[in-house]
Amino acid sequence: MSDFGFLSPARLLILALPIALVIGYLVLQARRRRYAVRFTTVEMLDEVAPDRPGWRRHLTALGLVMAAVVATIAFARPVIAGETLESTQLVVLAIDTSISMEADDVSPSRIDAAREAAAVFLDAVPAGVAVGVVTFDGTARHLISPTTRIDSVRRVIEGAIDHGSLGEGTAIGEAVFLGIEAIEGSSVGTGEETPASDEASGTIVVLSDGETTMGRSNDEAADAARSAGIPVHTIAFGTDAGTIQDPFEGEIPVPVNEEALAELAAETDGKAMTAVSVEQLSQVYEDLGRSVTVEREQVEIGDWFAGAALGLLCLAGLGSLLWFGRLP
Repeated sequence: MSDFGFLSPARLLILALPIALVIGYLVLQARRRRYAVRFTTVEMLDEVAPDRPGWRRHLTALGLVMAAVVATIAFARPVIAGETLESTQLVVLAIDTSISMEADDVSPSRIDAAREAAAVFLDAVPAGVAVGVVTFDGTARHLISPTTRIDSVRRVIEGAIDHGSLGEGTAIGEAVFLGIEAIEGSSVGTGEETPASDEASGTIVVLSDGETTMGRSNDEAADAARSAGIPVHTIAFGTDAGTIQDPFEGEIPVPVNEEALAELAAETDGKAMTAVSVEQLSQVYEDLGRSVTVEREQVEIGDWFAGAALGLLCLAGLGSLLWFGRLP
């Protein structure tokens, strides 16, 4: 959608009227000038009427024509493109904290990059959006309920997500269920707890490098999210070359299961994304922060043009009164 347009563009045809007025005015002025030159001389005209209105007469006429043009634009219902919050005002970040996130195929490690990129997401979300955080390995944990106090969310992520928080197993399905509970039972924290709107819905963003190995399945989670009308966006993070060190088994490969995450997103009308570096992950998060809760809308600005037309009419009338002692 373009930034400027009209809801009733056919009404702009009325602009033919002020254009016709301009043409008629110019023709009339040309005829009047020819008539004056025909029946007198310039020297005599200066003696008889040395203080003619001149440009002031044209200025008031120009003001009237401009007012008509601007009023016609207002009548055509002009609009501009703007952004507004959707009913989606709640976002739950579900971040994988399984042992595989210790892999350093993404510098300095998957978990460090995930924490850094989450901060980018928080910088990008519009004011008024409530963000909650869930982490998951073998179990899912609710770190903070959706809140508009983004600084609080930032502190929780920085303090609770690190190498010491990593655990065995991957429970993506449980994380989605916990995200659904967080959204459906949320009261949006703004300093004082205020119940969320009945129309408020939410979005879950799952960042993971693996597949579900514990808890309820992705299919069960997708069914629950779809029934609740909550899209689940997934980010498959890492490379197929990722490995971790096990003290007993040595080096263990931890490839990313993009297919499982993409299927979860598709079944819930979400977006499936991939990232293989901290830069890509940060960009994905930034794009999500701007798009997952914001939609473009048309904002009518006819009142602006109507006000401008009224102002031009008043100026033209005032000028005519001051210069000629009458209204145009």
